[in-house]
Amino acid sequence: MKWFTKDVDMYLQAKDYVDSILLPVIPLDFGSSIKTNASMGEYMTLLTSEIERQFKGRLFLSPSFTYLKEEDLELQKNRLLLWKNNMEENRFKHVFIMTSDSAWKQYENELGESFLWLPSLPLENLDDQYKVKVIQDQVQQMMNLFLEQWKKEK
Repeated sequence: MKWFTKDVDMYLQAKDYVDSILLPVIPLDFGSSIKTNASMGEYMTLLTSEIERQFKGRLFLSPSFTYLKEEDLELQKNRLLLWKNNMEENRFKHVFIMTSDSAWKQYENELGESFLWLPSLPLENLDDQYKVKVIQDQVQQMMNLFLEQWKKEK
């Protein structure tokens, strides 16, 4: 389920069964790192959309948490924790936070065991069909990470 009215309606009808939310974390930078950050954003968007598709009915895909790279990361961490706490207070047992920005790895313990950092794969020179294949392969490898978190609650 995505952040669309139709999907939110579906979520509201099934919220007792949808206990997980996926929160992509994407940097913005319009300076010298614009292309790198756009690549991270593209990768994260494609990856999280495919994860949502695989786990539709179990996982809700949040709008992305975006931040300017030049902003103080400690302040951004606190804002991200506000988002996470709000999601937990609103019935999500599992808040999966996913990013390709390695700067967030220093906060891994504070963000919790559902924090997922993945190095961004450069997709810009791939044709669309191959991009889809690469993303699907990556998601297949990651599915166990989600399943392991869900098993821990039992």
